Amino acid sequence: MDERIAYRVEDGVAYVELNRPDKRNALDWASFKDIVAVQKRIAKDRSVRTVVLSGAGEDFCSGLDVKSVMGKPRQALGLLAKWWPGRANLAQRVSTGWRDLPVPVIAVLHGRIWGGGLQIALGADFRLVSPEGDLSIMEGRWGLIPDMGGSLALRELMAADHALWLAMSAEQISASRALELGLVTEVCADPMARAEEMSAILKARSPDALAAVKGLFRQHGIPGSGRLLASETWRQCKVLLGRNQRIATARAKGKERAFESRRSW
Repeated sequence: MDERIAYRVEDGVAYVELNRPDKRNALDWASFKDIVAVQKRIAKDRSVRTVVLSGAGEDFCSGLDVKSVMGKPRQALGLLAKWWPGRANLAQRVSTGWRDLPVPVIAVLHGRIWGGGLQIALGADFRLVSPEGDLSIMEGRWGLIPDMGGSLALRELMAADHALWLAMSAEQISASRALELGLVTEVCADPMARAEEMSAILKARSPDALAAVKGLFRQHGIPGSGRLLASETWRQCKVLLGRNQRIATARAKGKERAFESRRSW
């Protein structure tokens, strides 16, 4: 990948690192393109069992590289362009793309997690933050709205009034306050070590079951309980028809068997 993103896969874990530490991992045009490219790469690699998303240097991500992006109007418009209103544009895919992957995504957060950086983190399934983490929906400071897809997660994670306040005020909050509000999963002294611990636990589970559970929880546009129940049944049938479910049963009985690569979801 481009130097904007460091990427490697080790023992089924895809490590994705925002790699622009001299700019506090601020997002320029190349950053957006490379994040989406690595999401596509992971989606095609059925050997990947979990994703660990982190940032190099002092901060996870300080947000948009305003000077770079806004100084090139065509690029700014390119981030927002979409051929269908309900589909994610390039700016939104750096967040929603993690939600769409059929594997668990764990964000390891530290330092500044501002603006677009927080939007990216909100796309992950789990957010682990170090105690000194500083989080903010920073777009309001610039007279903008958060438009990178993180609002999907905000609606799920937080009470509406708290989400509104953070989006309107651009207030910077501590890691402990973010935990109180439900914005992060855990505050821990060593988020990377915890992410690796969680990855080990998840790798001991059927990749098909993990994909089905994530798809059920992340499915968009389910207006009522009937469609949700139908989705549960459909996904369970697909899991039951796969070999990984039988392997999981054998493992639960103490038989050491390796899971096969996940099915196509």
